[in-house]
Amino acid sequence: MSGRNHRNVRGRKRGLEVSASLQGVPVIVGQIVQCEIVGLTHQGEGVGRYEGYTLFVHEALPGEIVRAEVVSVGKTYGRARMIELVARSAERVDAPCSIYEACGGCQLQHLSYEAQLRWKRQQVVDSLQRIGKLQDVGDGEGEGVIVHPVIGMDDPWRYRNKAQVPIGSGEAGLIGGFYELGSNEIVDMDRCLIQQEPNEELVRIVKEAARMLDISAYNRETGRGLLRHVVVRHAVTTGQQMVVLVTNGHDIPLAQEWVSLIRERAPHVVSICQNVNTAATSVVFGDTTRVLWGEEVIYDEIDGLQFAISARSFFQVNPVQTEKLYSTAVEYANLTGEETVVDAYCGIGTITLFLARYARRVYGVEIIPEAIEDARRNALLNGITNAEFEVGAAEVVMPRWQSQGIDPDVIVVDPPRKGCDPALIATMLELWPARIVYVSCDPATLARDLRLLADGGYRVVEVQPVDMFPHTGHVECCVSLVRK
Repeated sequence: MSGRNHRNVRGRKRGLEVSASLQGVPVIVGQIVQCEIVGLTHQGEGVGRYEGYTLFVHEALPGEIVRAEVVSVGKTYGRARMIELVARSAERVDAPCSIYEACGGCQLQHLSYEAQLRWKRQQVVDSLQRIGKLQDVGDGEGEGVIVHPVIGMDDPWRYRNKAQVPIGSGEAGLIGGFYELGSNEIVDMDRCLIQQEPNEELVRIVKEAARMLDISAYNRETGRGLLRHVVVRHAVTTGQQMVVLVTNGHDIPLAQEWVSLIRERAPHVVSICQNVNTAATSVVFGDTTRVLWGEEVIYDEIDGLQFAISARSFFQVNPVQTEKLYSTAVEYANLTGEETVVDAYCGIGTITLFLARYARRVYGVEIIPEAIEDARRNALLNGITNAEFEVGAAEVVMPRWQSQGIDPDVIVVDPPRKGCDPALIATMLELWPARIVYVSCDPATLARDLRLLADGGYRVVEVQPVDMFPHTGHVECCVSLVRK
């Protein structure tokens, strides 16, 4: 028996063993099934049905019929790999990226852009109804929550101003690209259609220089090797570029030669930094960052405001859509120039400074000290004197501000994907501002938090989704809440 046939037999035996332990599940691993696709998951996988059982099928679209091989089985759902498209969706398009099927960076290039926007809005509606238990979620009929159509891009390509590239080893030596879908294997990449082209070229230059100097790639299994990630930033309005070399250790052999090679080939680079991360973790950055050459920051601009961006700063990656998102936040804050505004999770002060132009006074709070340093620098850079920033947890700092007589009329929150800390929700309800503006990058945690705020006495008025990440499953939202 050939090795391949032997593996197939073993796989089917394992499938039968699994099926025996999962009574009522109509499929086994390795089985070929034909199923209808009835929806999409939040990750962009097709939701298929086979004899009442749910199968998630990568790259399948709603309305399609596919033949697929079952690759995993659970009690309530399994996963399958599409092997034949029997009936094709009218919304299916050919993905233009040559490594799309292997790369896990985008999930939806095979779905028309108009359909992506409709699906993302429905994803928000479904989350608000199913998780948030909010009533009358729709397009504005009656007194329900209005979910507007998603604000999309005229040209949904080449939008990312930051590339964060994992480094590994391949047959030809050092490689860098993106992780293969569902694995830790790196797909080597020299061209990415959602990256701005200067970033694409800069990553290639850094990798070529590393190969020339025989820089070792980090191995996640052994913990050995030097270069873990290459992070590059491009400031659209100034053209400035930054390189951050994330290394497994402090010492870089031939560091100055590496810097010289990058500078010779990339004239717009004004900052080359090193970040040290020796931890066995998937987190990109470590705690220590130093400048190898040039400036500590690069400068970019959004809607007339300048921002200094350091190596580890959080700065939205889609500058075109960021202006639309933050302008919506200002609109929902409904400022007259007399209000006191608090921006929790303020980061480097991007939303804070947008708000400062229309409020009497704004206060930003953020737990990361380096971000607050950047925020203060950005306020000075723009001549904004009615903004104050403090390091700390918002749920601790905000009550102290209130004891000092700072009562917010508006609170703005822009939390990470996990949503607001429960203690912050409780603090906002205690401070009881007239309005809350919630900026979210995850509809599920947004819906959870909106339920808590609604139970605490706020009415969710309207939601404006913004497509910050075309061709991926992500959608950003800005939400208006008013005190009942």
